[in-house]
Amino acid sequence: MSVRPSSERGRVGEVFRAFAKLGVTSFGGPVAHLGYFREELVARRKWVGDAQYAELVALCQFLPGPASSQVGFALGLVRAGFRGALVAWTAFTLPSAVLLVLFAIGAVSLDGPVGAGLLLGLKAVAVAVVAHAVLGMARTLTPDVRRALIGVAAAVLALLLPGNLGQLAAILIGLASGILWCRRIDAAASEPLAVRVSRRLGASCLVVLGALLVVLPVATALTRNAWFGIADAFTRAGALVFGGGHVVLPLLQAEPAVAGAVSHDQFLAGYGAAQAVPGPLFTFAAYLGFEMQVGSAAPLAALVALVAVFVPGLLLLLGVLPFWERLRGNPTVRSAMAGANAAVVGILAAALWTPVITSGVTGLAPSIIALGCFLVLTVWKLPAWIAVLAGAAAGIIASVAGIGLAWA
Repeated sequence: MSVRPSSERGRVGEVFRAFAKLGVTSFGGPVAHLGYFREELVARRKWVGDAQYAELVALCQFLPGPASSQVGFALGLVRAGFRGALVAWTAFTLPSAVLLVLFAIGAVSLDGPVGAGLLLGLKAVAVAVVAHAVLGMARTLTPDVRRALIGVAAAVLALLLPGNLGQLAAILIGLASGILWCRRIDAAASEPLAVRVSRRLGASCLVVLGALLVVLPVATALTRNAWFGIADAFTRAGALVFGGGHVVLPLLQAEPAVAGAVSHDQFLAGYGAAQAVPGPLFTFAAYLGFEMQVGSAAPLAALVALVAVFVPGLLLLLGVLPFWERLRGNPTVRSAMAGANAAVVGILAAALWTPVITSGVTGLAPSIIALGCFLVLTVWKLPAWIAVLAGAAAGIIASVAGIGLAWA
């Protein structure tokens, strides 16, 4: 399926509504976010096709930064231009950032059976959403034996090699296998994305990113200004993170500006809360920024930290996209992307097992919730937000009743 031409692009308001809903319902971490994106924006709204979506996922997996947020930013860009991209990032990011700031001031707590049940149900829903995404993408992107084998090999690599190393290795294997095995695949199976980013703008974004990485540490060292220090620490962490939000933990712990202002106990408490809220894990930066300042300066520090940690990944994506759009027209590159798209299916399948199933299906109750939500999506074909509400309610009921919470 092709992307709608620019004259038919959705309004910015449409992008905001879609990503605001995703921002409050996308639980379960980066892989689950990709499942929610596919369910809402590919399967339901048809903003892009499966091949185009998988191509974006593969590209963002190669770039530093939060992959799911980069994919969301790109989808907003495709749908409604630069305003759409900014609105997509804002609507997807702010709910979890606000929740984490509220947690920092003690206004939000997930203690007790209701909070525990809510998390149990939402983790089970994530299992259903990712399983549905893997099934749908497999039908489109691994329709023949060769690409199915690429997907299986990618899943094995992602399971055997820890962290982002396995994912990168899987995509590289997919690229190489695609060049060897997928040369006769119809080019129409992967139509170009309608991304309006000029090469001049792309190059400018890369220059700005390089300047930030040079200027901020120099300004911090010369002025000893706390605000430069916050911007520098979080920009550097966002630029160096490969493999998603969990990798940002050791990077931020090693930053002197963060370590000197946030205690170890505060750090771990905020990190735990970040995994319990919807949206990108990088919003943990808002919590840390809030803790690094006091009084009326704390909310501004949260905002500076939040923007700084996302900026490198988004600038890098804008810098790469125009050059990628020209490169992907090459027949060899199209063959490579066919293999890489099949590898993305394998990566999502591996992530479905761990960490999604291993952390989400911990007893009889979450198993039943996950199965029920999967039927909601596949048999009754209801929107993902209905599955989220049903799973959350079922988790709370099971927790309050103390039924089937863990395997005996």
